[in-house]
Amino acid sequence: MQWLIPCVLCGWYISRMSSAWHTSGLLVVLLALAVSVQAEEVKEKSCDVIGDESSESQMEKALLKKLEPLSQMRFNTTVELGTTENYTYHFRMCREVDSSLHDFAGLVQIDRKTGKTTVVGRINETQVFNGSDWIMLIYKGGDSYGRHCSGEKRRAVIMISCKQGVTASSFSIISEEREKEQECFYLFEMDSSVACPAEDSHLSIGSILLIIFASLIAVYIIAGFLYQRLVVGAKGMEQFPHFAFWQDLGNLVADGCDFVCRSKPQNAPSAYRGVGDDQLGEESEERDDHLLPM
Repeated sequence: MQWLIPCVLCGWYISRMSSAWHTSGLLVVLLALAVSVQAEEVKEKSCDVIGDESSESQMEKALLKKLEPLSQMRFNTTVELGTTENYTYHFRMCREVDSSLHDFAGLVQIDRKTGKTTVVGRINETQVFNGSDWIMLIYKGGDSYGRHCSGEKRRAVIMISCKQGVTASSFSIISEEREKEQECFYLFEMDSSVACPAEDSHLSIGSILLIIFASLIAVYIIAGFLYQRLVVGAKGMEQFPHFAFWQDLGNLVADGCDFVCRSKPQNAPSAYRGVGDDQLGEESEERDDHLLPM
């Protein structure tokens, strides 16, 4: 009977430990689920091109990806029209201005007097196209006009112009076209380097020719040096390939310059004589032997 007591205590301890491990594992799973749900909520919505996913333009997707570096920035501008209209505009690139509202608002107008917020354009109805040095982003699906534009929904047009070395600047409103019956819009502009065309990294023809010429010169000198030293057995300056030719080249160039540039008579004897020429003249017969002591 005495040996039963330790076994019973051992079984009870194991069961308690197993229950504790089970509870800990359950807590870990619940914590992981909570974190994943929270991460899903924190993840911000991005631009959705108008149309079904299967029919979305690949060009528009590429342009939206090009604009992605601006997505973490916020842009504001204020405009005052007389004494009746005083607005502040808040804009984000392919992100909601206030992600807690879940209203897809990418550009909003706030009346500075009354505090009323009006959605000018939403990111879930986006269009984008470009030119050589500009990108135009359009947010549609804003709040409806009241008395203007037949009560249609507002839309924002953002013209992004190329400016090298500037991530983003000069966000401002240009005009609000609301006197038409249809197709009214708010027009904004800003500068950014993301709208600039990709720089051509290809070498010019002149650069390619210079590289080829320099490479050939290097091969000529190295290969000629090795040949003269290892095959011919030359020493010193004679190891340089075609040393005699290059040594005489200076004389030839000097004679050519002398012939072209100087205005002396053609029959005048050459005053320049190269070191290697055998034109040093005969030794004068007049000697100074009589000056030496006898």
